[in-house]
Amino acid sequence: MSTEPASLLPPEIVALAERVVRENAALGRKVVLAESCTGGLVAGAVTEVAGSSRVLEASFVTYSNEAKQALLGVPEDIIDAFGAVSVACAWAMAEGALKRSGADVAVAVSGIAGPDGGSAKKPVGLVVFARAVRGADGVVDAEEKRLSAKTRAGVRAQAVEVALELLLP
Repeated sequence: MSTEPASLLPPEIVALAERVVRENAALGRKVVLAESCTGGLVAGAVTEVAGSSRVLEASFVTYSNEAKQALLGVPEDIIDAFGAVSVACAWAMAEGALKRSGADVAVAVSGIAGPDGGSAKKPVGLVVFARAVRGADGVVDAEEKRLSAKTRAGVRAQAVEVALELLLP
């Protein structure tokens, strides 16, 4: 007889997701996600928590450039000029998710998880994050991080943790 796991995700990620749900629910805030390299794992972490429906409005998994443009309204010229893994693209993803939802806070993540796809300028482990808050008049916090993980799974797990931290009030 096999036992079912308590969670699909590591305990530290679930604990952080529990904080996201608890603290945002306490403020009556809804969140929306725009994910690329994490492929929905941030939303998956949030939905591991009972009561997450009080907080999670929506999640857009926009892996391709075409999906970023069609679903989030990321301008083609941003992708052409800076690439999908850029602060400009993450900023546009966060803004697009906020505009296409009723959420109060949006977090976007796009990066190079590997093992392929990296370059000298944009190596594996380069991930960009953006956070937009409704009513902040287009002010979006965006940053580029070079994550320390060496594997695809490691990069994605670290990116999920950073994104969850950005969802905290």
